Amino acid sequence: MSDTYTHYIDGEWVEGDGDETFASYNPANGEELGRFHRGTPSDVDRAVAAADEAFEEWRELSRIERAEYLWDVYHELRDRHEELGEIVTKECGKEISEGKADVTEAWHMVEWAAGDARHPKGDVVPSEVAEKDAYMRRKPRGVAGCITPWNFPVAIPFWHMAVTLVEGNTVVWKPAEQTPWCGQIIAEMIVDAGIPDGVFNMVQGFGDAGAAIVDDERVDTVLFTGSAEVGHEVAQKAAADPGKRAACEMGGKNNIVITENADLDIAVHSAVMSSFKTTGQRCVSSERLVVHTDVYDEFKERFVEAAENVAVGDPLDEDTFMGPLIEEQHVEKVTQYNELARTEGVNVLVDRTELDDHEIPDGHEEGHWVGPFVYEADHDADLRCIQEEVFGPHVALLEYEGDIDHAIDIHNDTNYGLAGAIISEDYRQINRFRDRAEIGLKYGNLPCIGAEVQLPFGGVKKSGNGYPSAREVIEAVTERTAWTLNNSKDIQMAQGLSADIKTKED
Repeated sequence: MSDTYTHYIDGEWVEGDGDETFASYNPANGEELGRFHRGTPSDVDRAVAAADEAFEEWRELSRIERAEYLWDVYHELRDRHEELGEIVTKECGKEISEGKADVTEAWHMVEWAAGDARHPKGDVVPSEVAEKDAYMRRKPRGVAGCITPWNFPVAIPFWHMAVTLVEGNTVVWKPAEQTPWCGQIIAEMIVDAGIPDGVFNMVQGFGDAGAAIVDDERVDTVLFTGSAEVGHEVAQKAAADPGKRAACEMGGKNNIVITENADLDIAVHSAVMSSFKTTGQRCVSSERLVVHTDVYDEFKERFVEAAENVAVGDPLDEDTFMGPLIEEQHVEKVTQYNELARTEGVNVLVDRTELDDHEIPDGHEEGHWVGPFVYEADHDADLRCIQEEVFGPHVALLEYEGDIDHAIDIHNDTNYGLAGAIISEDYRQINRFRDRAEIGLKYGNLPCIGAEVQLPFGGVKKSGNGYPSAREVIEAVTERTAWTLNNSKDIQMAQGLSADIKTKED
């Protein structure tokens, strides 16, 4: 390979048609990590053609045979855990324990998908006619376009692709342009496992490459994880094509409800984790803390103290809690939202938007640094800052009075519906939240972050129209076929429908 990394299309590493290249940078210090060829729509066209051509042969293999290709990937992810965790941290900026956890989650997903290949699939359904067998089978849909984000650059690609491949689909993947190095390593792993030509294809690049994947009529399923704005465009385009399916998991304006019956040790710990892990750059990060008036003052005091003192620094340092934001444009966005909150008249409690010089590690002056921003606001006020996703360490405290239903009403009063948590020692309040919160991911007495691969991951409302992860990917990339077989020499119909053929003579 050349010094500039290439695409992988139809079993070959290729530079592609475009002349442009782009670089990956370490967000903590500005260091260039590698250069990559920028994919074009014509590169995507060739990748989709290869995937379409390879589909028929790939689908003929058993699920178990297809899964065998993933076991080498599983072992490599485990064997290179420390190394790859450091690469994740270097490229997307989250602190080192999160970088390693990203890799762990990836091998968990591969293990689940490959192991699931030996589990029975389909349902035997009793027919009302004794001489009939009735059951449902699954079949792969075809070519899957996978578009993945930068904040989980190893885990989420395997959420999308591991199940998709085992179920018999072929893949065209576009990694996030901010984390192409992680994409390169994943592609090398899959290629080294010996997967047949055309079954897996990777095109590095930007939004135009992603749009070309979505627009191609040969792409049967689009799996997307990313921003709400892009995800809604993906979903709308797919909806216009009756043969195309899209499963999109997007952002959120996530809440933690802290009731009058909360254990405040758990509440503060959960809120700090949910608001500031990954520097608030998780789709499930909490930007709204809905706190009962009876415990508000004590919670506020403790949360503010934590926000003022949370360690921001070199993400490779194990004593760091928050690393940098992903890129300079995102620093500008978060800063603008912090200024917007001030303009809208909130009461600012913590403002570490611009860190003091001594907080920035030596040699990291070119990093994209920002610290926590915490304020209190009226939950009934018409404020953009408490309604729009910031995707950073920007947190509103919203005090409420009354019962759990009032808290849930405040919780549900956003256009998003991804994740949320309740902190309470009252199981009735917990169950009420479980049943009434308008979100796809719910947590009790926990931070509202953290995914286990055997569970669905996705939201409702503006946060998504599907679950491009874990077991729910099976629903996205397969079709269910109802099958009925007659074991009798006679034709017998359900519902008492006559099967007699009547003629004129009758």
